[in-house]
Formats: sequence, structure tokens, C-alpha cells
Amino acid sequence: MWNYSKELILNTFTENVLIDPSLPDNLILACYLHDIGMSVDPGIKHGHHSRELCKIFLNDNNLDENIYQPVLKAIENHDNKEYKKSSGKFDLLTILSVADDLDAFGFVGIYRYSEIYLMRGIDNKDIGFKILKNAEQRFGNFINTFGANDLIVLKHKERFLILKEFFNNYNYQVKSYNFNGQNPSEYCGVIELLSKLTEKKIGLQEIYTEVENNTDDEVIKWFFKGLYSELKKCHQDTKSPGNTKSL
Repeated sequence: MWNYSKELILNTFTENVLIDPSLPDNLILACYLHDIGMSVDPGIKHGHHSRELCKIFLNDNNLDENIYQPVLKAIENHDNKEYKKSSGKFDLLTILSVADDLDAFGFVGIYRYSEIYLMRGIDNKDIGFKILKNAEQRFGNFINTFGANDLIVLKHKERFLILKEFFNNYNYQVKSYNFNGQNPSEYCGVIELLSKLTEKKIGLQEIYTEVENNTDDEVIKWFFKGLYSELKKCHQDTKSPGNTKSL
């Protein structure tokens, strides 16, 4: 998510626009801790729990909580999105919130959405419709806030469309699909396999191995190949976060 935040900053602020010198460091902290509250509550209150856990982190590292109030505010409110018309103010909360939206797209977005919604106990028949509704709101917020930049809009529209096409197909298939765990197939089969992660019955690497060795289904192979590629890139980007001083 830090890389999406950095991308938004680099494509928003120019040499003629002064940037708050504390923004990059605060944004890194907010990016890495904004969802830590998911370990307590995967629901809509996770932002509040993330804020409280961030306060513990600050205290444990002898960091003054008063200095980091903007970080705590952004972490608590990053998922409280009313999606009103953009004010044109690209502050810490706005950038964190939109980066959080961008993190929900692509193959990784399908994986993360499914994991969270399954953890919330949402029925298989409903999960695709709920994810699509939420994702469309997120994409609309991104366009509303950063839509003037054609380059990043084109890039992330492609990622959004991967998710949208997947769940449109899932919603069509789920009408007649039997979730019995015996012969996972196509889009519903992907969710069936991902549910094993949520239930902690199997790890992601084990699923990769199972798909590679035992699956002929083209949709399932396509999805996990795409997921593996995106996660690998995320790992590489995280290991090399870039020079924040250039921001």
C-alpha cells in the first residue's frame, strides 16, 4: 500500500507545490499500521482498533503521541468513506484512504476482499455482489479525487476491471454452483480454495502447489498465476520502498 501512496504523491505534487515535510514519514507509518486492527476485529471497527494498537506502538518506541495525532486520525478514519465530492486537499487521510482503495483491486484485491468477507461470515451467494458494490464505490472515489491524472487512472482502471470481471462471472456461476470441496471449478472454485485460507486449513503456498499439480481448470490456474505474480511484485517493492527524500 505504501507504493500506491508514494505513486499518488509523486503524481500529485510538483516542484512548484510545497509538500508537508512530515507527510512521507507519517504516511509510511499509517500505511503499515492502518489495518493492524483486523487482528482484533475484521469488521468496520478495525480502524479504531488500529488506532489503539498504533498508540501502543508509539509508546513502545518512545515516540510522542501528540506529534503523531494526524497519523492516528488517518488510521482510525481511513475506512470511514462517505465518498463526498473531493475538496482538492491532498492531506494524509485523503492519500491513505485512496491508496487503501487502490489496494483493493487486481488479483490481490480479489484475494484480500474474499478473505475479509469470508471472515465476516458473508454467505457465498452474496459475497460477490457485496464486493462489487464496495469496489465500485472505491473506484469512484479514486476517480473523483485523482481523476485528472490520465496515466494513473488508466493503470488502476485495468486493475479494477480484473476484479469486476471476476466477480461478475462469479455471480453468474454461483447461482448453480455446489460448494462441496470435491471439484472446485472456475470462479467459484477460486473462492472455495481461498476459503481454506480463511479457515486456516491450508497455506497459500500449499494452494499454489495443489493448483500446479492437481488442477486442470483454466480459470483457477489463471487466477493463482496472476495472484502469485502480483504478490511477488508487492514483496519486491516492499523490500525496496524507494527514497522518500525525493518526495
